[in-house]
Amino acid sequence: MTSSYQQQLDAKIDRIRTQFAEFNPPELEVFNSPEQHFRMRAEFRIWHTEDDMFYAMFERSEDGQQKTVVRIDEFPIADQSINHLMPILLQKLKGNPILEKRLFEIHFLTTLKGEMLVSLIYHRKLDEEWVPVAKQLADQLNIKLIGRSRGQKYVLSDEFVVEELQVFDRKFKYQQIESSFTQPNAHVCQKMLEWACNSVEKSSKDLLELYCGNGNFTLPLSLKFNRVLATELAKPSVYAAQWNIEKNQIDNIQVARLSAEDFTLAYNGEREFRRLQEAGIDIQSYDFETVFVDPPRAGIDDNTLKLLQGFKRIIYISCNPDTLHDNLKILLQTHKIQKFAMFDQFPYTHHVESGVLLEKI
Repeated sequence: MTSSYQQQLDAKIDRIRTQFAEFNPPELEVFNSPEQHFRMRAEFRIWHTEDDMFYAMFERSEDGQQKTVVRIDEFPIADQSINHLMPILLQKLKGNPILEKRLFEIHFLTTLKGEMLVSLIYHRKLDEEWVPVAKQLADQLNIKLIGRSRGQKYVLSDEFVVEELQVFDRKFKYQQIESSFTQPNAHVCQKMLEWACNSVEKSSKDLLELYCGNGNFTLPLSLKFNRVLATELAKPSVYAAQWNIEKNQIDNIQVARLSAEDFTLAYNGEREFRRLQEAGIDIQSYDFETVFVDPPRAGIDDNTLKLLQGFKRIIYISCNPDTLHDNLKILLQTHKIQKFAMFDQFPYTHHVESGVLLEKI
């Protein structure tokens, strides 16, 4: 490891150990990232001058009041395929009035195999002449291409890529949809999936998963349990999860389009939901013992935390150590930390992913 990467990693390790020391957790397991080319997506502004245009990002002043444009000719933290395409794409766009006019942003989404989806975002209405020119560009570069402006979206082929993640001796296919959440660091994501699977023994009981997204953890964890009930509110993520379940030929998962808060109401018998009935989901038929949660940065609401306290085992993946810390104050009234991990999903930033395995006292 280079000193700059190791220094930022050591700083995160020290911060997490210090923050959670009051809970007396076991030794922190640390999962590092590649130092470069780890991000599978990147988003850039397009900056136009009188005689040029280039990829740009912004650097804020210390007081946060001013932003300085920073020209980006290469982006070492992004995957090699993104870095390879960036100058080629830009050169194709320059001088083409149909493609470059009022082009505002370019978003890249790629996979470990190099399948590429590019979104061109404009501050103008796209007309019919844009489509054939953009289609020719997509064919020339062998990429999937989307054009967007306010109230418009042209999908020239697909609006997703298919990632393949290796979890022990099996590969899982994941549909990753443009503008929907996916883990940006596929290399660390594979380590997270294996850690989660190693946190449980094979069981004849069932698994409940809240905030399942596109089924990132759902698929490999399903091999450890009799049945899985996974919940997710966002429609695109639910559709992607169902696609992923079918493509991976897994038959013991049901997905309920409910928020964690609504699932808690349904589980406690406080409210019935037509969505569950229409999907043929009978919550009472499940024999849950373990719950897996990967909540948004805001953490878990109080009622759902009370629900979790009734489970024998909780696997909690967190993208925000502060809300994880707050949630543990409640969960540790009934559970004890058995495993504690940190995943460097976002090198060179203050963000970290954490994982805890909790067992009922």
